[in-house]
Amino acid sequence: MEKLSGLRHLFMTVFLFNFATFMVIPAITDVTMAALCPGRDECSIAIYLTGFQQVIIGLGTLVMMPLVGNLSDMYGRKALLTIPMCLTIIPLAILAWSRSRNFFYAYFVLKTLTSMVCEGSVHCLTLAYVADNIPEIRRASAFGVLSGVGSSAFVCGTLSARFLKTSSTFQVAASVAAVAAVYMKLFLPDSVIKDGVLDRAILEQKPCVIHLDGESAQDSPVFKSMPSLDDMLSLLQTSSTFTKAAIVAFFSNLGDVGLHTSLMYYLKARFHFNKHQFADLMMISGIAGTISQLVLMPILAPTIGEEKLLAIGLLFSCSHMFLYSIAWSFWVPYAAAMFSILIVFAPPCIRSIASKQVGPSEQGKVQGCISGISSFAHLVSPLAFTPLTALFLSDGAPFNFPGFSIMCIGFASMIAFLQSLTIRAAPPISNKKVGNCSYTEA
Repeated sequence: MEKLSGLRHLFMTVFLFNFATFMVIPAITDVTMAALCPGRDECSIAIYLTGFQQVIIGLGTLVMMPLVGNLSDMYGRKALLTIPMCLTIIPLAILAWSRSRNFFYAYFVLKTLTSMVCEGSVHCLTLAYVADNIPEIRRASAFGVLSGVGSSAFVCGTLSARFLKTSSTFQVAASVAAVAAVYMKLFLPDSVIKDGVLDRAILEQKPCVIHLDGESAQDSPVFKSMPSLDDMLSLLQTSSTFTKAAIVAFFSNLGDVGLHTSLMYYLKARFHFNKHQFADLMMISGIAGTISQLVLMPILAPTIGEEKLLAIGLLFSCSHMFLYSIAWSFWVPYAAAMFSILIVFAPPCIRSIASKQVGPSEQGKVQGCISGISSFAHLVSPLAFTPLTALFLSDGAPFNFPGFSIMCIGFASMIAFLQSLTIRAAPPISNKKVGNCSYTEA
């Protein structure tokens, strides 16, 4: 607990940032529908526009996440955190001023552009920060606590949105986002790698391949500080455990992004949900997740291991998607939201398994790699599921099954669950460096 208390400024930064970003989620669907299709409960253009935005954001973050993680290893977590936390304020301030159609389009464009840098950056960098300061044996629990702080911010933000007017929601969100950036800049100490100050020596080294028989070979190209596809591939080749975790991360995020993109439009068309029902649903999910991550996960992770917790979380993830897809009454989505008490195990377990496969000077790189793979899922998911959602919520659906797209999303999550069953606890390889050197068997 002493180690975790040393992260209190990080936890407060994460809480304030997530409070600001999450509190606008219940309102954004109604704002989008009012701007594009006023007075209607079904709007294909809103669904396609949201999907298009997710594709562009996914394409941007696919490139940016490994870059952000790599640069944070060289220049510090705090320096890189400043960028997304400041950029997040801009689109919130636009809707705080007005939610008319022209302002909505301005928000849409700026939100898309800023999210190419911001989406996932804060999460990636804070995970690396925790990994810098927490030993491997307690890392899964620490990641769970960090996720729990984010979940508690989700609950508080959603509760605020439930009782605030839409205009006030965006005003408060923009103000809290600004406070979060100032708090982080004033109070959060920069992270220090355990092996010394941030490792800059990698900038002066040439790439090499080290074989397990002890031989090494220098390669001719000069090392590039910016991560490339080859860097990501060499990282994926460090261990089979890391590769499996990356596959799980892809399919898990494929399902999560698909559900996030489709669910609110599905519930609005199927049961006429509005901002208040969305907020209630999110509060149930958030409260269940917060209790689980702050109370259950620190107890269960050391006892049964993150590999089993990961499989449990993914099993319930695909199960709750299937339940959403066949919802026969308005109360069924609320029951499905309760599954979050176990679903929330999955993301911190994936990150913990991955973080144990590299050394302390490359935590930013490994978290950036996982975030980049997750971002690829953000790119693929809307392309696959947005047309399905729009089709089966329209009058021209091939057959009457409004939740068909969500059932397909559930199958993507099931693939992640099946892959997670193949992950076995393996000795960490934290004594091996994967930035410039890849390890191959002779």
